[in-house]
Amino acid sequence: MQPNLDETDLRLLAALQREGRLSNAELSDRVHLSPSACHRRVARMEEAGVIRDYVALVDPRSVNRKTTAFVEITLSGQADEVLAEFEAAVARIPDVLECHLMAGSADYLLKVVAADTEDFAAIHRRHLAKLPGVAQIQSSFALKTVFKTTALPV
Repeated sequence: MQPNLDETDLRLLAALQREGRLSNAELSDRVHLSPSACHRRVARMEEAGVIRDYVALVDPRSVNRKTTAFVEITLSGQADEVLAEFEAAVARIPDVLECHLMAGSADYLLKVVAADTEDFAAIHRRHLAKLPGVAQIQSSFALKTVFKTTALPV
């Protein structure tokens, strides 16, 4: 069960989403809270799973992953075993950043990163085409990332 979040908690979350490396002293200054109260609130949100993790956001170009593809996957069936087998297999593909079970024409939507279209073709051959239960795959390439954030509106 998630804790009730008040305005101060939301200000803490907003600040941490913008700059996850803020020290407790810097964070407490930003939200106008004593350092001890700030620390207690952040620890409570970490323990409750509101704050899941702290990560470094890497520029995809700096690690030669400048191509993003969105892949729609339609499965041959909807049985729980088919879905579970597909989900377990797709989670093991390192180039897949996101996998969403969808309502609509496709069963799953994947976000895949690759060095270029040739690399994506290899990922498709080696991994995507071999996923269990796949009946159809449709890929679309992002031409330009216009806007991207990891920060949730709080």
